[in-house]
Amino acid sequence: MLDGVLLTPLRRISLDAGDVLHGIKSSDPGYVAFGEAYFSTIHYGVIKPWKRHNRMTLNLVVPSGSIRFVLYDDRPNSPTQGKIESTIVSPENYQRLTVPPRIWMAFQGLSQELNLLLNLADLEHDPEEIDRAELNFVPFDWTLNS
Repeated sequence: MLDGVLLTPLRRISLDAGDVLHGIKSSDPGYVAFGEAYFSTIHYGVIKPWKRHNRMTLNLVVPSGSIRFVLYDDRPNSPTQGKIESTIVSPENYQRLTVPPRIWMAFQGLSQELNLLLNLADLEHDPEEIDRAELNFVPFDWTLNS
């Protein structure tokens, strides 16, 4: 993983009436503070292009569908500068992806059903702290079966 990025296995408790899917506790690694929680969907095959938060820490959970997250580190003096990482998060691979500030991220919907992510962020949304880039900003093979 890139420096500062965490992938934390989460508990999924199966009950007869329906499952309980853990998200985050204040005692968990990756928890910084609470700013807001929001859900986002992404359609099958669609890629949401590169975005970098300058101050916000993201804690991403995928309770439905399957989403590929691709991360790129261009931080000066980072031990993983120039590296690209890819990971898939889904109910079958139930984890929380923690992305610290200044890491570029793009993501793609992999399921033909509902692809839903929850971001448990440490800051409220502020469009002034986000940098955006076109999809070709970082070379990556977005082929669905790769």
